Amino acid sequence: MTQITNLNRFRKQKAREDARRDADANAAKHGRTKEQKLAEKADQDRAAKHLDGVKRDD
Repeated sequence: MTQITNLNRFRKQKAREDARRDADANAAKHGRTKEQKLAEKADQDRAAKHLDGVKRDD
């Protein structure tokens, strides 16, 4: 006889694959590397330090 197939399993598997594909596309589109994140944080820290240095105490 033939094997009984569970269509819900295939539907869920396809949905997972679609979600994974979308997530990978978003990560490639919006993701940043660790070096980029560290460089941005260093720039923000440098700017904050500069602003604190030129702040006037009235």
